[in-house]
Amino acid sequence: MTGTTIDIISSEVLKDLKVDFPRKSETESRNGDQTEFDSSSDQKTKGLDHPQIPGWFAEHCPIWPGQAHFLEVEKIIFQGKSEYQNMMVFQSSSYGKVFVLDGALQLTEKDECAYQEMITHLPLCSIPNPKKVLLIGGGDGGILREISRHASVEQIHICEIDTMLINVYKEYFPEIAIGYEDSRVILHVCDGSEYLKTVQSGTFDAIIIDAFDPIRPGHDLFEGPFFELVAKALRPGGAMCIQAESLWFQQFSVQHLVDDCHRIFKGSASYAWTTVPTYPRRASGVIGFMLCSTESEGPSVDFIHPINPIDPDQIFGVAKGPLKFYNSAEVHAAAFCLPTFAKKPAHSHIPSTRSQVDDNTDNEVLVLRRFGFCMQIHTAALSPSAMPSCVVDVIGSQNLDSSM
Repeated sequence: MTGTTIDIISSEVLKDLKVDFPRKSETESRNGDQTEFDSSSDQKTKGLDHPQIPGWFAEHCPIWPGQAHFLEVEKIIFQGKSEYQNMMVFQSSSYGKVFVLDGALQLTEKDECAYQEMITHLPLCSIPNPKKVLLIGGGDGGILREISRHASVEQIHICEIDTMLINVYKEYFPEIAIGYEDSRVILHVCDGSEYLKTVQSGTFDAIIIDAFDPIRPGHDLFEGPFFELVAKALRPGGAMCIQAESLWFQQFSVQHLVDDCHRIFKGSASYAWTTVPTYPRRASGVIGFMLCSTESEGPSVDFIHPINPIDPDQIFGVAKGPLKFYNSAEVHAAAFCLPTFAKKPAHSHIPSTRSQVDDNTDNEVLVLRRFGFCMQIHTAALSPSAMPSCVVDVIGSQNLDSSM
């Protein structure tokens, strides 16, 4: 969350804070419930570049101009600096304890469940019996807590470079950092990229990445070797999940992001999203996830319809209570439904598979799977070159209309 600024303002410092609002024109006119105001330059609003309120935490980010987010601060609990970053914990009046990293809000006790549960269970519930899982980042321990709910998992590896961050979470957010108490957890105090260079191909069933700003088309990660290393570390048909840009980000194309990811991972690629109220940088609390799978000889991973569901009421692993946000029955599939403005074109890529029916004829059956939709079409009557693209386009558009 680079580029975000923070202000903790006490009433003692800014007792005489004055904010100038637009003034009514002397010739105010009314039309029903509408009131016209003077729009002249004497409204003195040019100085309000970053509004400030005494006793409130303020977060403002240049890539989201024209807005800021505030939380009332009851008291600052901790402030410190590690070798890598600045940290602060404060008690808010409405969201419990809040963790701030380098001026950027990371999580709150009230809504952390939405992010932690979704980034974990969307991928792990989409593949059968995950056994080895890698987490890059996620030093707070919340994702570890969620991974521990899966009984099939035998090893949970985590790469976190900042041990002070881990200790701060253990001290002030024990119900989140409880993930470290699972005996299956193996902590690697190192950079995730460097760790990936040391693992053998096909080592992990799933890799969850919580170490970067939300990705979008043209993100730096697409220019370097990181995603290639992730794909190599996954087994065939393995799944990766990473934080992606908000639907509301200006000029953000879901399809372009899906295409970029499919080009690297070769298997399925799907965009999902959820709401986290205190992530203001993510456009008023909306955050995306990019899910990708590697190629396999079997069916492509269908991220939208979970094949490894988790019982929301069952308590397994180190978590102290049941799931609060995610469930496999409804929330999982709903996360992939897009508003109309974002459905141009389809938001998922599930490769088609083709099989020869009769070696002595020109007849061929095309099996298409998209959003759980399966259809067999005899292609003898169609042009071999034209058939696949036109059929895929038709099925993609029909299914999008019916899935919402």
